[in-house]
Amino acid sequence: MFHALRFLALAALLTLPVGCAGAGEMPAATATPPAYDAALAERLGADDLGMRSYVLAILKTGPQDAAITDKDQRAELFAGHFSNMGRLAEDGKLVLAGPLGGEDGRRGLFILNTADIATAQEWVASDPTIEAGIFTVDYSKYYGSAALMQVNEVHAKIQKKGIGE
Repeated sequence: MFHALRFLALAALLTLPVGCAGAGEMPAATATPPAYDAALAERLGADDLGMRSYVLAILKTGPQDAAITDKDQRAELFAGHFSNMGRLAEDGKLVLAGPLGGEDGRRGLFILNTADIATAQEWVASDPTIEAGIFTVDYSKYYGSAALMQVNEVHAKIQKKGIGE
C-alpha cells in the first residue's frame, strides 16, 4: 500500500512543473484550416465559426385549412404560395424551404436571410396561403451554417423539373 501511495505522489510531483509552467498562458492560436476561403466567408456573411443568424419559420395548419375546400381556390392559393417562395428566393430573402410531414400540424419550413423576426414576418405575410389562413407561422431565431446561403444556387443546378410540372 505504502509503495502505491509513494508512486502516486511521485507521479503528481512530476506533473507539477508542467502544470505550473502552463498556468496563465494562453493556448497557441490555431492555424486557419487550409480549405478556408476568406472571400467566400465574407460573401456568405459567415462569422469565425462559419455560421450566421437566420429566422426559422414553421408553417402550421391554419384555422381556414379545412374550410377552404374548393379545388380551384386551393390550387390558386398554392400557386401563389410557390410563386411567393420563388420571388423571396430570387430576392435572396428565402434561403431554404420545404414541406414537413404534418406532425403536430407542422406543414413546412422557411429559413429566412435575416436575424430579425419582424422582418421575416413582413416577408412571409405576403404569402397567399398565410393571408387566407391555410397556414399560420411560428418564428424562431436560428443560428446555422452560412453555407445555407448557397442552397438556392446549387439547387438551380440540380433541379430537373419545376414544382407542378
